[in-house]
Amino acid sequence: MKNTDRLAVSLMLLRVSVFIVMIIWTLDKFVRPEHAGVVYDKFYHLPGVGHAILAVIAAIELLLIIGFVTGYKRKWTYGAVLVLHAISTVTSYKQYLAPFEGGNILFFAAWPMLAACYALYIMRDQDTMWVVDSQ
Repeated sequence: MKNTDRLAVSLMLLRVSVFIVMIIWTLDKFVRPEHAGVVYDKFYHLPGVGHAILAVIAAIELLLIIGFVTGYKRKWTYGAVLVLHAISTVTSYKQYLAPFEGGNILFFAAWPMLAACYALYIMRDQDTMWVVDSQ
């Protein structure tokens, strides 16, 4: 396999794996809006976000991550996913300060995913496998 093929496969696998995480987080807003409301309250300090608002947020996220996984408008979709995940990672700072309490150790998985989002963003022009939008 040529180096360019290896890079294309690697970036596509990063994109698909980030999508898998993001789709679960998005579907959670539809399937368990009460859980998503707790997350918005605890981590984003936005109490009382209702089910209807969460459904709208989830619908927008769904469109974004479908664009992301298909490589549509990579500058914007990859950038938006990077920003959203960066916010999610940073707002969880209390969990990083107490890694061995409860399930906090799982929050550390956010950092390599953030690195993957960054790598995808800066290498978006080289991410050419299974994309709909050639830049």
